[in-house]
This record gives sequence, structure tokens and C-alpha cells, in this order.
Amino acid sequence: MSLKLSQLDQDRLAGKLGKAMQFAMQTVVTAAHIDQVDTLIDISFAHIDACFYNGRAHLDFVNYLLDNDARLAVPAWTNNGMIALNDLSIRDPQASREMAEARQLMQAYVKLGCNPVWTCAPYQLPERPQFGDHIVGSESNAVSFYNSVVGARTNKYGDYLDVCAALTGRVPFSKLHRDEARAAQLVFDVGRLPPQILQNDLFYHLLGHIIGRRSGHRVPAIVGLATSCSEDDLKAISAAGSSSGSVPLFHAVGLTPEAENLEAASQGGSLEQVIELQVADLRQARFELGMNSDRPLAGIALGTPHFSVTEFERLVTLLAGRSIHPELICYLTTSRHILQQVRQRGWIESLSRSGVKIITDTCTYFSPAVNGLQGKIMTNSAKWAYYAPGMLPVEAVIGSLAECVESAVNGEVVLDQWGVV
Repeated sequence: MSLKLSQLDQDRLAGKLGKAMQFAMQTVVTAAHIDQVDTLIDISFAHIDACFYNGRAHLDFVNYLLDNDARLAVPAWTNNGMIALNDLSIRDPQASREMAEARQLMQAYVKLGCNPVWTCAPYQLPERPQFGDHIVGSESNAVSFYNSVVGARTNKYGDYLDVCAALTGRVPFSKLHRDEARAAQLVFDVGRLPPQILQNDLFYHLLGHIIGRRSGHRVPAIVGLATSCSEDDLKAISAAGSSSGSVPLFHAVGLTPEAENLEAASQGGSLEQVIELQVADLRQARFELGMNSDRPLAGIALGTPHFSVTEFERLVTLLAGRSIHPELICYLTTSRHILQQVRQRGWIESLSRSGVKIITDTCTYFSPAVNGLQGKIMTNSAKWAYYAPGMLPVEAVIGSLAECVESAVNGEVVLDQWGVV
């Protein structure tokens, strides 16, 4: 299959714009051959994951680009990094070499021209992509949110390919960039669940976990969600579904932009399966993500993906000035942008007095471990509960934000028995 290239594509490929741009174009062309497409398309934005340190190769890669006159073709924002740039003390000091190289890596992407937002939830920032925009997403929950909730178009781009696409401004016209790949193929019906369950924030994490487990490579649609479903709720589905499985796109009928109704979500096509969810399914999902053992509670982990302004507001309301139990540690991760907004509201001081440790630029579910994060840790995030036990010396227990707050204050796991446990 012959690939159609613009004159600028050809000039890059021939090395006329330097070695780095030649390498980037070669990588994009190779991706097109793998995807078996004959067309490249322009993108308007990229969210870069290669800034997250996964070994020396990541640093060597970006240094090669910088040494060979690489230039971004589109605006590019950074995913979170391995470290918090403004507080290197939060992680195990025995990993000092890795943290030093992680810092160098993050600084290198700033030199490359990336906007250093350092967040896994870039869609919470102003000037996010718009409906129909072709973009490059790399962090799994952001890919799902951009596709599903915003209606932008992106595949899940791996490290290095994300950067090469940002340098060239070009990607293969494949998969979720194309209309036909975005049609729903199966349905999850939540309409017969008790209404009080749909009002609990934990429900959306469990729903996402189930969708990830059962969808495979099919595009799911969800019917029966309340019109009050928020972006935070849809964020939870995005994060959980792209953790337990590979769900880069879902349609919430009546809520997301390509799903005015089920016919629109499926593009008029036939549906392979309709799954009517029961309370037992939610109970099983909660069990898979970690139930309450007899071990003492050691800490709370919030903010995976990064906390939004509305989540901060709810946390402040739930805490109501109370303090975290002195034997527990409570970490909350968010972006610099959101932190600035909540600081202006006076919430940071209130939360700090309560004992909440707020971290930017990074997350807490991967190694090297954040200080004190070991033993039984409670979280409101299905993504955190799914990943952390495989990376850290922790046992996860999942609960709603309200349950996490009551547990943090009381020093032991408190569950409200809302019908899933």
C-alpha cells in the first residue's frame, strides 16, 4: 500500500529539516505501514507521556532530539512525571539516581517546547481540544476522556510515537480517527440499578472497571445513567475502563457528544450484546479491586486521576474542618493549575490543617513509593486500586470519597454499606 505524503512530509523524510525531524517522520510513516493505511492527517495538539521516566532510554531519546534541532509542530502538554518537581523528598531517597534522571527528563521536555502542565488529567485545564479535533493522546484515561467526553479523536499513542507525532504534526488516519471505528458495538444497561447507587461516586469507578473487563476491543455504550452525571463521574469511568481493560472510547447515551441516543452511538449499526448490570456485578467489581481485610488502615490515597476543583470542594465539605487520624497519612494528587485555583479559594490551608498532604506533578500508585505509603491503603479510585498493589507494598481497599474521609478521620476503614459491599 502506497502512503500519500505531503511535500513537507517528504522533506522531513529526506532529512532536509535535520536528523531529528527525519527520525520523527520515519517513525510516523512506520506506524502508518503497521496500521495499513495510505493517508496521514494533521493533528492540532498532543499530550506527551514520554516525559514519564521509565529508564535511561527515555532520557537518551529526548536528548537526541534536542541535539538534532527537533521542533514541535503543534502545542504539546506534558503528562505527569515520576517525581514532584517542587518536592523531591516525597519519594524513597534510595531511588536518588532514578529521581535525578526523572528530573532531567522532565526538564528536557520543557526545553523541547512542551507546556509543563504535568498532569494525567489535561482535560481539566483551559483551552482543551474541541469536538472533532484530531489530537494525540498517550495517557490512557486522558485518551478515553478526550474521545468519549470531549469528542476529540485520538488513538492510544505509545511513548516516543507521541513525541514524533507532535514533532511532525502528523499521524496515520487509522482506528479512532475514523468515523466507522467509533460506533458502539455493545451496551451496558444500568437502568435497573437502585437510584441511590447511581448517586454514589464509587459507582462510576466500579462501572468503569466492569466495562474494561467485559468490552475487550469493542466500543461500549452505556444506557441508563442519570442526566446529573458529572465530568468527574465520566472521568472515573474513563480511568477505570482503561485500567482494567483497553477502553479508549465509550458512549454515555444522552450525555456524551456522539451519543444523543443509542442509534447515534452505534451509527445505526447492529449491537453484538446488551449487558444488564446487577448489584451483584458491582459487588464483584468491588471485591476484585480490594476488600477490607483485618490489617490496620495505614493511609488514604486520593487524586487518581488528578483531583478537580469540584472534587476539592466536596472533600472540604466532607472533612468539615476535622483532622486526619494521627496514625494515618493522607495523600492527594492534583495538577498545578487546579492547585492554583483551589488555593485562591482558601481550601489548601484548610486541608493542610486537617492533615491532607497535597502533591502536584506526579501520582502515588507507582514506584518508587511515596514516603509512608505501605500496608493497607484506602482509595476512592479504581485505577489506583487496580495498579498500586502490583507496584507498591500495599493492599488496596476501595470506597467512595465520603467513606475515605470517614475512614481517614476515624483511623479505620468505615464503609456505609450502600448495597455493594
